[in-house]
Amino acid sequence: MNIQEVKNEYDMVLLTGKFITYLSDVKNSSNNTIDAYKRDLGNFLSFSEKTNITDFRNITSDIINEYKMYLTKKGLSPSSTSRSLSALRSLYQYLISQSITEQNPAREIPNDKCEKKGPQVLTNKEIEILLSQPSTDDIKGIRDKAMLEVLYATGIKVSELISLNVDDVNLSMSFLRCLKNDHERFIPMYPIAAKSLAHYLEIARKLLILHKDEKALFVNISGERMTRQGFWKILNIYAKQAKIFKPITPHTLRHSFAAHLLENGADIHDIQEILGHSDISSTQRYAQFLKDRMKNSYMKFHPRA
Repeated sequence: MNIQEVKNEYDMVLLTGKFITYLSDVKNSSNNTIDAYKRDLGNFLSFSEKTNITDFRNITSDIINEYKMYLTKKGLSPSSTSRSLSALRSLYQYLISQSITEQNPAREIPNDKCEKKGPQVLTNKEIEILLSQPSTDDIKGIRDKAMLEVLYATGIKVSELISLNVDDVNLSMSFLRCLKNDHERFIPMYPIAAKSLAHYLEIARKLLILHKDEKALFVNISGERMTRQGFWKILNIYAKQAKIFKPITPHTLRHSFAAHLLENGADIHDIQEILGHSDISSTQRYAQFLKDRMKNSYMKFHPRA
């Protein structure tokens, strides 16, 4: 093996690429997880290039600490910085398993304490305004209305929404079949959502799809399955139209769905089942959110508080 081959074997970009492939092919990590690792580790590679670091084996905990301060100076939040450090720890565990290095210098650097934020939840009025934004006078608006209604009606994740196929819909019984990791959930829909979905299937989808054998329930204007990014853009457009200026993501509708059900007396175990939470503690945070909101309201409006 010549000197160039030895150099390439320990090239930081090459090793990072192998780690990403490992996450995809061996760990079966989701696309979102892989994208996050690429972004966070890409930032570290940029930092390394600026500071003339060329070998993972020569990196110390002091260098990792400098990187942490570098991220803080760039304006990253404690949670984003912690995620970046976590990515480095995982990379180094992989390097140790491949006998590239023997130490994990990132393990010695603690995460900063992150302020725990409650879920972002829209009010009932904000939901009504948001859902009323799509115009049902055109096929795009009909589709968008159906997507928003289904998302709020079922509380599913956006990844689950865009993964739905036509066969997952039962309009006569007004429910959806949601499949995740070989686990099925059957989720009911309120009448308006079911009606909006039926309208989309009867009118808009037929005009949007390119091929009659297309399985995807929701498609974009190119006739292909809707993407996360595509839905995100659609949601942001309608949020601006509705003059809702608080941060809104597709997950905001999921949070709002759960909080509103709980607020109106739904059993927390039923909500857990609908959301697909394996641990009840994930669902209980909505109960804590409602308690905190009630306490804040009391302290704000009670005349002697």
